[in-house]
Amino acid sequence: MATPGKKILEASAKHPKPAKVKYQYGTAGFRMKANLLGPVFFRVALAAALRSRKLNGQTIGIMITASHNPPEDNGVKLVDPMGEMLEASWESYTTELANAQTDEDLLYIYEKLRTTLAIKPEAEANIIFARDSRESGPALVSSLVDGLKAVGATYVNNDILTTPQLHYLVRCINTKHTQYEYGEPTEDGYYKKLAAAYKRVMKGRKSTGTVTVDCANGVGGVKLAKLIAHLPRPVDGGVEIKIVNADTGNPAKLNYQCGADFVKTQQRPPPSSKAGQLARCASLDGDADRIVYYFIDSDKSFRLLDGDKIATLTASFIGDLAKSAGLADKLKIGVVQTAYANGSSTAYITKSLNLPVVCTPTGVKHLHHAAVKFDIGVYFEANGHGTVVFSSAAFKTLESHEPQSPAQALAMDCLLALTELINQAVGDALSDLLLVEVILAHKTWGPKEWDSTYTDIPNRLVRVEVPDRNRFKAVDAERRLEEPKGVQELIDALVSKYKQGRSFARASGTEDAVRVYAEAATRGEADDLASKVASVVQKGGQ
Repeated sequence: MATPGKKILEASAKHPKPAKVKYQYGTAGFRMKANLLGPVFFRVALAAALRSRKLNGQTIGIMITASHNPPEDNGVKLVDPMGEMLEASWESYTTELANAQTDEDLLYIYEKLRTTLAIKPEAEANIIFARDSRESGPALVSSLVDGLKAVGATYVNNDILTTPQLHYLVRCINTKHTQYEYGEPTEDGYYKKLAAAYKRVMKGRKSTGTVTVDCANGVGGVKLAKLIAHLPRPVDGGVEIKIVNADTGNPAKLNYQCGADFVKTQQRPPPSSKAGQLARCASLDGDADRIVYYFIDSDKSFRLLDGDKIATLTASFIGDLAKSAGLADKLKIGVVQTAYANGSSTAYITKSLNLPVVCTPTGVKHLHHAAVKFDIGVYFEANGHGTVVFSSAAFKTLESHEPQSPAQALAMDCLLALTELINQAVGDALSDLLLVEVILAHKTWGPKEWDSTYTDIPNRLVRVEVPDRNRFKAVDAERRLEEPKGVQELIDALVSKYKQGRSFARASGTEDAVRVYAEAATRGEADDLASKVASVVQKGGQ
C-alpha cells in the first residue's frame, strides 16, 4: 500500500510545474492563462486539505473562476469556513506550494507546513468546489481532483455555480446545527432563502417597470433564471427582470463587450443593449459576484450607478430604517470604501448621511475586515463588488428591541428581512440586485432619482503595463506610492495643477500592470490628468 508521501509524488508527476512560471496568490487567488494552471490546481488541493485538517475538518471551499477576465483565462481561490476569503497567512503557504519546482520539493514543503502548523495527518479534510462556465473548467477540475485524492480528502463537486453561491454553501455547511446557522446548504436553499426574504421586505410594496440584466454570457444568466422562478410574479408585485447576454454555449462570448467590468471601464452600455431612455439596466460579471447599474438619461447621456452609488443607496436605506425602528442611537452604521471611491460619494456619506467612512486597501478581505467593526458595515468597491455585514451585537439589538408603534415594528421587520436577503459571506450580484430593487421600490425611485443624490466628480481609470508590478509599493490605503522613489512627488505635482484633482497609482493584484485613477473638475481634465500620471508610472516602472 502506497504511503501518503508516495501518493503525492506519484500524482504530482502528472502535473509538472513549468520551469519559468512564477505563481502568486493575489486578491483573487491564482488567475492567469488557463493552460498554465493545471499544476496550480493540483497544489491548491493540497493547501485546501491542510487548511481543513488544521481547522479540525471544517469544510473549505475551492472556487474555479477568472471572474471578469477574458475566456482564455481561469483562476482558483480558497474559501474559509464562514464563507470569507482565505486567511492572509495561508495565501503565502499556498503560493509556496504552487511554486515548488519539483515533485520532491512539493512533498518537502507540504510536510514542512504540516509539521510547522501542527496539523494532524489523521484529521478529516472536507472540501467542496464549483466552477464558472469557462471551457477550461473541466480539465482543471481533473487536476484538482487528482490532488484531493492524493491527500485523502473528502470532496463534493458542485459543478457550475456562481462564486457567491459557493461561498454561501461553505458557510451553511459549517454553521449547520449551530446558533449561527446560515441556511439550507444546497443551491435550491440559496434561492429559497433570497426569495423568502425578498417577499418579506416587499410586504405592502410594489416594484414598477422592468430591470434589464446583462449577465456577461456567464454563469449568472442561468442562475438568475432559477432565482426568478422563486420570486413573486410582476403581476403580484414582484420585480420584472429581463435577462440578456446569457449565452454560455459559446465560451468566446464570456465578458466580451458586456458585463460589469466592460460597462464600468468603458463608461457605456454593452453594444447589444436595446434599453430605452430612463430604463433600469444592470450588468453582472462573469461569475456573478459584482453588479453595476446604469441608464440612458432623457438627453441620451450614459449614467453609471456603480458600487459607490449602490453603497450610498444601501447605507441611506438602512440608516432610515434604523431611525424608523427607534434604533438610531443603538446601531453603529458605517461605510467602507477604497481609494477608487469617487470623492463625491465620500462627501455625500459623511455630510448628507452623517455616517462614518473608512478607507482600506483594495481587495474584499480588507473591506470585510473593516466592515465587521461596525454593528452594520456597508462595503462596496466602485467596481460593484460588495455587501453588508451585520454583527452579532446588531442581531442581539434587533432581536431584543421592543417596538413602540406599528411603524417601528414594520421597520424592525424590514431590517431583519435584510439580514436574510443580503449574502453576508461575500459580494453577490444576485443578492445585491434584489437589494437595490427592494430599496427603489420602498423609495418609489427610478434610476434618475437615485442618480440625483450626488454628482460624481469626473474620473478616469487607466491600465499601464509594467515589467514588474512588485516594484510599486503603496501606502496610506493605496493612495500614495512609497516606491519607486520619486514617483509620488511627480504625481503630487501633476495633481496640484487641476481643480478638484486627485490621482493615485496601485499595482494590480493579478497581472503585471499598474492601475491609475484620476479625478478632476471636468471630463477632459480627468482624462488629461490620468494620461500624464500614467506616463509618470510607465517611466518609473522601467
